[in-house]
Amino acid sequence: MKRAASPVAAAILVGSLSACVSALREPPSAVELAGPAPSSAVDVGRLLAEAEGAFAERTVGSVRNAREAWLAAAAAAPSRPETWIGACRANVWLAGHEGDPAARDSAALEAVQAGQLCAQAAPADTACSYWLAVALGVQARERRSTGHDALPRMVALLEQAAADRPAMEHAGPDRVLALVLLRAPGWPTGPGDPDRALEHARRAVVLAPEYPPNRMCLAEALAAVEEREGSREALASAAELAREWKEAGHPDAEEWLAEIDSASRNGW
Repeated sequence: MKRAASPVAAAILVGSLSACVSALREPPSAVELAGPAPSSAVDVGRLLAEAEGAFAERTVGSVRNAREAWLAAAAAAPSRPETWIGACRANVWLAGHEGDPAARDSAALEAVQAGQLCAQAAPADTACSYWLAVALGVQARERRSTGHDALPRMVALLEQAAADRPAMEHAGPDRVLALVLLRAPGWPTGPGDPDRALEHARRAVVLAPEYPPNRMCLAEALAAVEEREGSREALASAAELAREWKEAGHPDAEEWLAEIDSASRNGW
């Protein structure tokens, strides 16, 4: 059962927040999560290439394999942040696509843990901040009691990423921040703010105008402030771009188109 069309959508909270449980706990050690360091030399570069290749296939089985390859790389080189970022990315995707609720919950928790270990390994690496924010959102979707605590952490991490590396992940920090501000409860319960969301959505489009999810985000933000014509235009341009990406073979394009179709039918 598919739960979300992309890590962007997967990261976003919706609805009211109830009981408060800490979104971040002491993570397991690198050895506990990734396993002990191998007894002999390991070609970490080969493991990373294998992981990227498996992840590109975007099936549950292939992404599980990618996760294992990234964790094997992390066991061999725990100080390299790209190993933990990869494990976080894989778990974020699996949390949106695993059929079993327990598997989704486990993937969401492991995504947060990998994000935390990334931040420990490379405190100054903005990609660690970005993916930890995404992971917190996924966890909050699966464990709603963590949402209240997760929201301010997500906003702070994404604002940091947007300031430090705005172009990363096709303007991911601004795009995800816009969606958080759109879908989170508003004051006094949460940070939801459609006007601020629209600012970040527009910035994402300026930074990466050819990336379909940025146009999708802009369409949602415009709809939230009752700019219906602009929203429809943004959604139409997102669909056109997504079809181009599909023709080019991008593995997420089919899901983007499905999300756009759903948005169109819901009256954006």
